[in-house]
Amino acid sequence: MTRLGVNIDHVATLRQARRGKEPEPVAAAILAESAGADGIVVHLREDRRHIQDRDLQILRQVVTTHLNLEMAPTAEMVSKAIEIGPDLVTLVPERREELTTEGGLEVLKHKEKLKKVLTTLHKNQIRVSIFIDPDIRQIEEAQGVGARIIEIHTGGYANAATPTEAEKERETIINAVMFAKNIGLHVSAGHGLNYRNVGPIASIREIEELNIGHSIISRAVLVGMETAIREMKRLINAPSPASPVSPR
Repeated sequence: MTRLGVNIDHVATLRQARRGKEPEPVAAAILAESAGADGIVVHLREDRRHIQDRDLQILRQVVTTHLNLEMAPTAEMVSKAIEIGPDLVTLVPERREELTTEGGLEVLKHKEKLKKVLTTLHKNQIRVSIFIDPDIRQIEEAQGVGARIIEIHTGGYANAATPTEAEKERETIINAVMFAKNIGLHVSAGHGLNYRNVGPIASIREIEELNIGHSIISRAVLVGMETAIREMKRLINAPSPASPVSPR
């Protein structure tokens, strides 16, 4: 069974729009777990545009599945991770002007820095994943800097303009996943996945976990968190067609 990690960042986005106290991301995490989420994902950004330090502290106390902290590989965030002690850190690229993470981390470009970050986090008994594009070279380098887990960026597939383009992107993902598994890495995937396009990616059973946020939170606004998550769980663990549905 493919695990589902639910990213609750955009519950906090809605709260921060008014700088108020609701909706409460912690409450969303509790509802998500009760509906069958296998993990809770949050991205603590340097500009604190959605998730706040207080959210992370409380989530660490209440999450009973596993807490996945997405973060940039900076000294500030490494210190925060050591302080909080999440079950998993996922290292991601971060640019302040972006609306959302736009691609995978450039391991080739930052390998010495990443090696130090992974060594520090591993010494503090924190598991580490690297969010990367489905690129064989990046996967090789991720293993080279000490990663045992990677998360494949599925944005190219999710943003494909045609079914043919989506299928090409899916084949690239399959090749990347199989290569990673063959060299002993654990593989997750995510970014841009929704209720229409998730099936063909979920059918790649070598992917152990899918991390999905925006589409689930958007659906939850209309039908409730528990229904939204149960619907997604059914989709990712149901038999799926080999070819993608029409994108978007």
